[in-house]
Amino acid sequence: MTSQTDAQRDLIAYLDFHVEAGVDAALDEAPHDRFREPETAAPALRRGASRGAKPAARPEPPRHEAPPARSGAPRTYGQSAAAKPEEAAMDARARAREVNSLEELEALLAHFDACPLKFTAKNLAFADGNPAAKLMFIGEAPGADEDRVGKPFMGRSGQLLDRMMAAIGLDRTLAYVANVVPWRPPGNREPTPQELAICRPFLDRQIELVDPDIIVCLGSPATKAITGTKDGILKARGRFYPYKLPNREVRALATLHPAYLLRQPVQKRLAWRDFRLLRAALDGKA
Repeated sequence: MTSQTDAQRDLIAYLDFHVEAGVDAALDEAPHDRFREPETAAPALRRGASRGAKPAARPEPPRHEAPPARSGAPRTYGQSAAAKPEEAAMDARARAREVNSLEELEALLAHFDACPLKFTAKNLAFADGNPAAKLMFIGEAPGADEDRVGKPFMGRSGQLLDRMMAAIGLDRTLAYVANVVPWRPPGNREPTPQELAICRPFLDRQIELVDPDIIVCLGSPATKAITGTKDGILKARGRFYPYKLPNREVRALATLHPAYLLRQPVQKRLAWRDFRLLRAALDGKA
């Protein structure tokens, strides 16, 4: 009985691993085109069907239906729209300009189906912290913990970020936390350029609505997106870059992502220097 229970536990752990890695479909032994019309049966299915019997129709993929459209409501898409990133990015820019509050922006993202990441993520991880704060942290994308909770920086990297903030007298009541991409990429991979382009207008509008005095870019993807630099993060970190808001210019500080520091603890000394620089800037001394 014990061995059977252990085997079941191992199987469950094995399945959990694949779910966390972004696996969402089981494959057959014989390959067949899943993008063809449903009435075209795969060769393996035809061979297995009895003579004269009609093969069972493959069920259509689930459709993500949006609520009935109303005047001013955000445009919604099916999964096929993910193949048109240029159109999706253009529509994202138009829609982002229409919202006038963070609440409206979050509601817009909740019904925006043009980014393919939405269909593999469990939840939208829009933001956390104080939207009235003058300090804004921006990371790359949600991880598994953030995807489950629906807020950015909720896992181990978030705990480390909280400790880093506490070391200079800050917490999330004094800062606003977001990501370049609000949905978790499958398997925690980096967002593609197309996904970044689609989500970028929403991030820009989010920054405008928060209107921070200082932006902290956590990691290379956030630093490159916000500052436009092509330097690696180890070269870019510890420097302030200009960031233009509609009515003024603010500063963006590049530093290392907490997830990187968990993998490379020796680099915490560099992050500590950056956070001391951040503290000096908040105090008007840098």
